Amino acid sequence: MTAITPDLKGAGLRIGIVWSRFNEEIVRELLTACDRQLVELGVAAADIDVVSVPGALELPLALQSLALERRGFTRRYDALVALGAVVRGETYHFEVVANESARGILEVQLETGVPVANAVLTTNDEAQAKARASVKGAEAARVAIEMANMLKAIGA
Repeated sequence: MTAITPDLKGAGLRIGIVWSRFNEEIVRELLTACDRQLVELGVAAADIDVVSVPGALELPLALQSLALERRGFTRRYDALVALGAVVRGETYHFEVVANESARGILEVQLETGVPVANAVLTTNDEAQAKARASVKGAEAARVAIEMANMLKAIGA
């Protein structure tokens, strides 16, 4: 039996991050933690590209654009990261945004073959989001690196 073990070495990987400006204070915490963790794990700062979008529903389109190969070039990114914060309000809109952004992010990953670490927080209030932001940002960086390395290991 051959086992492919988790590999968190980021050297040589190119990572794209797309973050939502809605609930910007919280998402900037996610972004800071994600960027810091990527660099700590060996991803060169020059190999990290960051794009912002207005809200969580816009994340999938930007991710898809980054993931698609253009004009015969090889894939530009080894993995992508989606960062956002959807905080429950008094209307049904929370469920729509939370569910549809997650669905779109998953579709990008499955349709393009580029791993996407989903760190879009969906919380009941801002306090929960702030408490989770730095942990989830760093976790997203580790997921992106591990999945990129796993795909390389299996020859995908």
